Amino acid sequence: MTDNIRVVLVDDQELVRAGFKMVLDAQPGIEVVGEAGDGARAVELLRTTPADVVLMDVRMPRLDGIEATRRIGSDGPKVIILTTFDLDEYAFAAIKAGAAGFLLKDAGPAHLVEAIRAVHSGDAVVAPSTTRRLLDRFAMHLPEGDAPRETALASLTAREVEVLLLVARGLSNGEVAQRLYVSEATVKTHMGRILAKLDLRDRVQAVVFAYETGMVKSGQASHEE
Repeated sequence: MTDNIRVVLVDDQELVRAGFKMVLDAQPGIEVVGEAGDGARAVELLRTTPADVVLMDVRMPRLDGIEATRRIGSDGPKVIILTTFDLDEYAFAAIKAGAAGFLLKDAGPAHLVEAIRAVHSGDAVVAPSTTRRLLDRFAMHLPEGDAPRETALASLTAREVEVLLLVARGLSNGEVAQRLYVSEATVKTHMGRILAKLDLRDRVQAVVFAYETGMVKSGQASHEE
């Protein structure tokens, strides 16, 4: 049984897939196990091909990356959305659909590999403050309030609310630990409980939750990259 991170590449441009494959095949511990030229084919492929991470283009024929991400669902591999343009509204929609994060196509080989390893390890957010800036950009599309979600928020302890707020503002576990004078392991425990109580998949969804419930407002940040 392999310990490699199994990656599926989804992009309608064959040359783009070939470039990503060349980069990833040269990395120890990463294995490209499949490719697809559109979202529909990707969903079909993932029914029979075990994978850990999917690099998913946003704009594709037949089925775009947003709907494909939604169909893959929370029980499937983690999805990293690939977008050509920074702060692309498609990337925002994909995060809402359940993607673990997003990455610019021109981010470079090192960032690509780092993103795959980060998502696979459970960090989920490829770049927390980038995700926060994305939500800042499209905060106008978020609802003003959501009663069921606000009720769920009431289930959190005061410390859990504090942790969620700092994570939503873009701080890593280590930075949250420093801010609250606790261990990183304690922060991870808090995050686990937060995700369980709020029925969220990962840190990205936690950030979206914080925006949707008004915990964090557009432009309100305590940390920058």
